[in-house]
Amino acid sequence: MIWAALPPHVTWRALLQKIYKRNLMTKSSKGKELQDKLSYKKKNFWKISSEIDRENAFVFADEYCAFMDDAKTERLSVELSEQILKACRFVPLASDSSTKASGYYRINRDKNIAVFRAGKKDISAGCNLIVAHIDVPRVDLKQVPLSEDGTTQLGIMLTHYYGGIRKYQWMSIPLALYGVIFKEDGTRIDISIGDNDGDPVFTFADLLPHLAKDYNDKKISEAIDADKLQLLFGSIPFPDDEIKDTVKLNCLNILHEKFGITEEDFISAEIEIVPAFSSKDVGIDASMVGAYGQDDRVCSYTALRALLDSDEPALSSIVFLADKEEIGSEGNTSARSDFIIDFIADIIEFQGHDNSKILRKVLTNTNILSGDVTAAINPSFKEVHEHQNAPLLGYGVCLTKFTGSKGKSGSNDAHPEFIAKLRALFNSHNINWQTGELGKVDVGGGGTIAKFMAEHNAEVIDCGTPLLAMHSPFEISSKGDIYSTYKAYKIFFEHYGG
Repeated sequence: MIWAALPPHVTWRALLQKIYKRNLMTKSSKGKELQDKLSYKKKNFWKISSEIDRENAFVFADEYCAFMDDAKTERLSVELSEQILKACRFVPLASDSSTKASGYYRINRDKNIAVFRAGKKDISAGCNLIVAHIDVPRVDLKQVPLSEDGTTQLGIMLTHYYGGIRKYQWMSIPLALYGVIFKEDGTRIDISIGDNDGDPVFTFADLLPHLAKDYNDKKISEAIDADKLQLLFGSIPFPDDEIKDTVKLNCLNILHEKFGITEEDFISAEIEIVPAFSSKDVGIDASMVGAYGQDDRVCSYTALRALLDSDEPALSSIVFLADKEEIGSEGNTSARSDFIIDFIADIIEFQGHDNSKILRKVLTNTNILSGDVTAAINPSFKEVHEHQNAPLLGYGVCLTKFTGSKGKSGSNDAHPEFIAKLRALFNSHNINWQTGELGKVDVGGGGTIAKFMAEHNAEVIDCGTPLLAMHSPFEISSKGDIYSTYKAYKIFFEHYGG
């Protein structure tokens, strides 16, 4: 209003004099009113939400935790997602499908999944797509993992960690084994040891403080070498004094009795080491969730639920749950593979269009939320954040304009036009949201799937749940933020582009 009231020729100094004069004539009580009108403030979910939303946040978190406890690997995440989809009358996409369905999905190599639901507008108008990843930092078994330490005569499993873990966090905690083994004849054997009632667990045995003098002087990143991640696996020798490595043989014999496998079968296996504990309520008020793998299954689960629970969407809706994000989105099950583009092309053809003519148009008109978590301010490590531009736990889903490192290297830097539309959408539907970035400039940084999806000329921004202790075996989220993420994704599907 100030600018509109002044002719174009009025100088900057004259403008300031006008403002100052008006301020002096304004009662002091107007200051707070003006501050509330003009200032941006993050809003605490528990303060501003309705009683119904607060109750829904707790119920939704319980459902989320049940999913997390059963989805500790990428393959299990896909299997559980497919079960949920089938229960909601979604069917696999096939060109000759005549089944009346709520929507369609496709699974790629059992490690990622794309889901489609038609909107009110034709697909040529574009799609609303949420992409998240279902791989998480972990430790994997090597291809020839089982060994017997000659000095201690203990059976150990040799490992190779996956993604950005802090190795010391994985020492001396209970661990489970999950994965698949394919025998030479193609038989698949599912492995799950450690989370079932009566199962043994495993661990990486840490060094006692009495003998840790030399290790205490090391940097925290160097205190645990990768070759120290040797999984304690067994200690009873096979009763035969004529052979060597009797503990290893006893372990192999147990595995053969239980699963029918030999040592060579590990070469065609994919077995992951994950924490052997379930999701927990955190805090005396039970307002937070502590769980393994919330980066990024919190966004995966909320995106899938949002698509299934939304009213008829404005544009066609797609959820893409990808693999390999934690190692740079390499490989044919990652966001950089052609899987999602082929899926969209087949959807276009399935709906009666020539995908060779409109695929690029559909991609250009597509709006994408890169559903990935971000780092909330940790009360114990506040110094790594610039507080004015950092998300807070309990203050809603976070819109992150850019990630990357230093000078935004390796980032999709979202356009302000797209952000403005999302602000308006979230505000008009009372979505609790905030903005933030990943730590202070030059302190560190990280990347997401966003930049790879932007290569298709779509509009993309990171939008996800803030976490504490990200990449640790026990990550912390707010139930209010989980529910806010779900609501934001649901509203995005229902109304964006409508």
